[in-house]
Amino acid sequence: MLLRRLPLLVSFIGLLTVIYEYGFGAAISMPGGSGALYVVVLVLGMFSLAAQYAISSWRPRRHAWWIDALYFIGLLLLVLHLTSGALLTWVLPDYLVYLGIFWVFAREFSDWRLPTKTTYLNPARLFVGSFLGLVILGSLLLMLPRATREPISYMDAVFTSTSAVCVTGLIVVDTATQFSKFGQVIIMLLIQVGGLGIMTFTSYFSYFFRGESSFQQQLALRDMTSSDKVAEVFQSLRKIIVLALTVESIGVAMVYFSVDHSLFRSPSEALFFSVFHAVSGFCNAGFSTFSNGLYESGIRYNYPLHLILAGLFIIGGIGFPIAFNFIRYLRHLIVDRIIPFGTRGRSVHIPWLINLNTRIVLITTGVLLLGGMLVIGMLEWNNTLAGHPFHGKLSLAFFNAATPRTAGFNAVDMTALHFPTVMLILFLMWVGASPASTGGGIKTSTLALATLNYFSIARGKVKTELYGREISDNSVRRAFALISLSLVTIGFSIFFLSMTEKDQGLLALAFESISAYSTVGLSLNVTPTLSQPGKMIIILTMFVGRVSLLSILISLLPQHRSRNLHYPREEILIN
Repeated sequence: MLLRRLPLLVSFIGLLTVIYEYGFGAAISMPGGSGALYVVVLVLGMFSLAAQYAISSWRPRRHAWWIDALYFIGLLLLVLHLTSGALLTWVLPDYLVYLGIFWVFAREFSDWRLPTKTTYLNPARLFVGSFLGLVILGSLLLMLPRATREPISYMDAVFTSTSAVCVTGLIVVDTATQFSKFGQVIIMLLIQVGGLGIMTFTSYFSYFFRGESSFQQQLALRDMTSSDKVAEVFQSLRKIIVLALTVESIGVAMVYFSVDHSLFRSPSEALFFSVFHAVSGFCNAGFSTFSNGLYESGIRYNYPLHLILAGLFIIGGIGFPIAFNFIRYLRHLIVDRIIPFGTRGRSVHIPWLINLNTRIVLITTGVLLLGGMLVIGMLEWNNTLAGHPFHGKLSLAFFNAATPRTAGFNAVDMTALHFPTVMLILFLMWVGASPASTGGGIKTSTLALATLNYFSIARGKVKTELYGREISDNSVRRAFALISLSLVTIGFSIFFLSMTEKDQGLLALAFESISAYSTVGLSLNVTPTLSQPGKMIIILTMFVGRVSLLSILISLLPQHRSRNLHYPREEILIN
């Protein structure tokens, strides 16, 4: 056991050294300094890998062999680079040494088994704890001198880290001017890991190399990935990672070719802008490397860019199960219906390929997008949309109907919106995205189930039904629990903000609280003026909104064991 844990411990020390060295702008020193430690880490990583393949019970899965071969060769080249002076400097710059140390730690950490005994660490505690740990780690990284152009307070670092991990987008310091390129990279990585969930990455790569997992861990991951079957948990994790990286890569290319490169000092800066905004868009984060976001003068009238980003955060907010179900339907439509039809063969009929969950989410999303676009277009046509051509007004109306649903990008002056528009945006922010997505809010399916339940009660029906299917009572109960808990959280947030931010109006504070809870990121220019207690309130609101108060309650309260015992039933007066 010590043999397997020693490389992990030493690589962790090496990683801390990398963070200190790079974060403070020091240089690799050889011999006897940090460079010697890096050599030890790299060599231990090579010996650890060799030991895993020498011992049959430790041997990684066959499909990981080629990756481990490249990993071993890379470590060997880095060791030669560090021990031979400038021999390989022209091939291997120093920053690759840092990446090598990180990869050794990640490779060793992938062999660590999570303690998933439900008595101590249930899925809810694992979920909440992973986000809390990531927020703390991100805040420490953002405090490094090289992460900022000027020093910031730890409160601002925690606020920025929480906003990035919770994919909110509210900022108390300007991302474009306050953070260096290194700091912006940290924020982008926090957005990526926070949007998909840290457990998604660590669990999948652990399974990828180890090839096995405990049943308790599979149960925990099934709840976090919304998988239908325990056996499909790691397949779902792989699909999530592949889909996210594929969509973001396409988004990077589209954003890169849609922006005016004269706005940037070099093509590499334009590329970084594209990568940052593709990740921020897909993860529904709302962070931008421009001070005024999409309202910046150079991209304010770039309607293709607006539509590209809208497409990214709509796909990211639709929910991974919905996206997989839709992809499966398209594959069936092409392979089993169109191709057989073209060859005069018999097409395959699969009933209910589009499941009820997908239908509910797509219909609700469509109604909110189109309805919001029409209402915002009518209300703001001669206000914030004035000065744009006809097609620009339609584009911005659609964008402003989509961005409140947890994306958080601003393409108009938010403080100039009419009051009815602000009220509509409050509702859209509260609803948010869809379940198992990168977005927040109470979710579209929650709103749909609540609406269906209203009509079922009004019509005197005992059950909630739709499309010939009966919706389970547990789903309806969870929907109303999420609605009530969201109102409780938002209510307390507004209440405490009204005591700490006495110079702000109630509408502005309500807008800020709902934006924080639903991880949206839009603001009526309140965030930069927050006091220290106000920042802490918004931090807690963002965190609770991302992990949900229901998950926090489940993690804290002891779980009830079902019994075949029923008490006498009694009706309670409601109205």
